[in-house]
Amino acid sequence: MKRAPLMSEVRSVRQFMASPVTSLPSSARLLDAGLLLRAGRIRHIPIIDDGQLVGILSDRDIQRCTPSMLTRVSAEEYNAIFEDTPVWKVMTREPQHISPDASLHAAAALLHSDKLGCLPVVENGQVIGIITKDDMLGALMRMLDDAPAK
Repeated sequence: MKRAPLMSEVRSVRQFMASPVTSLPSSARLLDAGLLLRAGRIRHIPIIDDGQLVGILSDRDIQRCTPSMLTRVSAEEYNAIFEDTPVWKVMTREPQHISPDASLHAAAALLHSDKLGCLPVVENGQVIGIITKDDMLGALMRMLDDAPAK
């Protein structure tokens, strides 16, 4: 009979990461990224060129470069920003990442200390998943549910 894991047991990133991960190349346009974020109901996209992690793009990155609707920007100019801007101009380069075998504690510490929203999970040079703050909350909930009552 399988017993419920204890909160004190070491948990790995692999147990809680989202996989497979949706990614884009750095040559993709902001329009592609925006549509992907909306369709996938995600907030972070690893940017991968030639199989290697080169950046991370978040919904906040896109918001940061989007003109305010309060400015006098025509619809055509507004749309042109999304159609003409490649992801590499907006992404965070050389993002922090973590191994799937790292402890959940190590991932939480890195997310917290560096104020990150996610960590790409890299194994043998390849992105195999992503772990986000939301994934960490889910992990916490599972561990609390599994904790023996006092």
